[in-house]
Amino acid sequence: MSKVLLINGSPNAQGNTWTALNEVADALEKHRVETELLYLGKQPIAGCIACYKCVKAGKCVFDDQVNQVIEKLDSYDGIIIGSPVYFAGPNGHLCAFLDRLFWAGGKRLAGKLAAAVVCCRRGGASAALDRLNRYLTYSNMCVVGSSYWNMVHGMKPGEVKEDLEGMHTMRTLGENMAWMLKNMEAGKNEGVPGPEYERKVFTNFIR
Repeated sequence: MSKVLLINGSPNAQGNTWTALNEVADALEKHRVETELLYLGKQPIAGCIACYKCVKAGKCVFDDQVNQVIEKLDSYDGIIIGSPVYFAGPNGHLCAFLDRLFWAGGKRLAGKLAAAVVCCRRGGASAALDRLNRYLTYSNMCVVGSSYWNMVHGMKPGEVKEDLEGMHTMRTLGENMAWMLKNMEAGKNEGVPGPEYERKVFTNFIR
């Protein structure tokens, strides 16, 4: 059975971001895809301090939820990141978490399915979504699309349910991810190997 981790980057445990992620999760579970919802909470999350110790250790020097997710990465076939929109960007709390997760555990994310979901009152959703997608495309993840950009609109908790197109977009995202997970499983059963990555080349533009 495939398993997908959904990360709720909102400080509100059961707000609109949570509602949107659950709409995706329901669509996944209809196809027998196991889901796990991670709430980051309201306590401060340390940002990356560029110590580079994770390069050798494979985990972050700050032992918190980042390392808990890293330890379980191999059990996830897909990851969906959800965030409210703050000044046309994702929640800073979430970005601190993702900066460390993708730097310390990025190599283990390669080849997994991924998507980002954002929630806003009115505007800024496209810019926030673009910011989150950059984590995914940097890490060799396979980004799953939908029938529209993955955004919902609402202010009060649960109000996004009135955004009928947004809810449709969430369900379609779940359908597409479930379909792709089935295809990946079928490929594995037929012996189709995953991508073979070359050693990454870093170019310094200051010479």
